[in-house]
Amino acid sequence: MGRFVRAVAGFWVGCVVFGAGLAAAAKPASADFNGETASAEARTVARWAVGQRDARGRPFAIVDKRQARLYVFGADGRLLGATSVLLGAAVGDDSVPGIGARPTDAIEPHERTTPAGRFDSEPGRNLTGEAIVWFDYHAALAIHRLRPAPLAQRREQRLASRVPADKRISLGCIVVGEAFYDAVVAPSLGSQRGVVYLLPETRGLADVFGQPTINARL
Repeated sequence: MGRFVRAVAGFWVGCVVFGAGLAAAAKPASADFNGETASAEARTVARWAVGQRDARGRPFAIVDKRQARLYVFGADGRLLGATSVLLGAAVGDDSVPGIGARPTDAIEPHERTTPAGRFDSEPGRNLTGEAIVWFDYHAALAIHRLRPAPLAQRREQRLASRVPADKRISLGCIVVGEAFYDAVVAPSLGSQRGVVYLLPETRGLADVFGQPTINARL
């Protein structure tokens, strides 16, 4: 009888432990910004991406265009690094159709936008062989290192500026410092497929990512 009682007790203890394990596994993970300052919109999309497992076990990045900031996360939702970025010179959330097939000198200033939305990214190389991360191949848009440019563009100074408006200078690509690219982007998004979430600046989150992101703001 005592052996039977112990067996039953062990069974229920095992059930409780197993059930707790299932509950923990089922509980949605949460994005970890590791103390980094970020806007409510960036945190909302990060929570949604991790909680819904939208990145499908891949590293991902969030680009807050209004703040000109890039946040790179590992597949587990932990922040790998954050940095200031240069963005498209023109404000807007859409790319001009067919812009990726046009010569860069034929792109008008008002067409130089960094689009908003969810983009599957993949590592690649540009025409000069430079390692980059494509997030919209058809529009010729990528995350890449700061490159040499005419002094009048003051790209290094713009990247270091604390004023988001100073960061609007690129054709639409997301430009980061060389050290950040090598230390954070290259080992994550630069080594495998990932996801890049570009936050809107002229529309709302629900308009770009759908209602689930708004529901994640808890």
